[in-house]
Amino acid sequence: MQTEKQKMLNGNLYNAADTELVNERRKARLLLKQLNGSSDDGQNLRQEILMELIPDQGLDFWVEPPFYCDYGSNIIVGDKVFFNFNCIVLDVMQVIIGNNVLFGPGVQLYTATHPMDYQERASGLEFAKPITIGSDVWIGGGAVICPGVTIGDRCVIGAGSVVTKNIAADTFAAGNPCKPIKRL
Repeated sequence: MQTEKQKMLNGNLYNAADTELVNERRKARLLLKQLNGSSDDGQNLRQEILMELIPDQGLDFWVEPPFYCDYGSNIIVGDKVFFNFNCIVLDVMQVIIGNNVLFGPGVQLYTATHPMDYQERASGLEFAKPITIGSDVWIGGGAVICPGVTIGDRCVIGAGSVVTKNIAADTFAAGNPCKPIKRL
């Protein structure tokens, strides 16, 4: 029998109120409180907190607080990744981020989702779909990346976009819903 965490990571319906998951989110919240409460002259402390929160990270990973995530452990970050102020990553499932990726302020990445059927949704169970962001990508401020989306290498996503579908490599895309504007 699968644990609720295994169900979650496999993209199946799961109970987010499971004790193991609650404890892991609590641990992440405590680390986020330290990160978000740290002073700008505490760069070494911030790096230590980020390493504990998001252990699977490349070189030169940087986050400007405040930053929020569910677990941290489900985020995989390449080299030279930068999150500007007020970013949110609901990493119920894996969020894979390539190298040289820039996130503008207020970007939100959501792997978490809920059933469309109201009766199933009323059960309190939820599920997730992974997000993958390629290398050399810039995501403009206030963009929302929805569950299951893949953004290809060398893309630019316009500020305020709501990305509901995959974006092919070498594309400038923008809008709500986000649509390809031109090839780069």
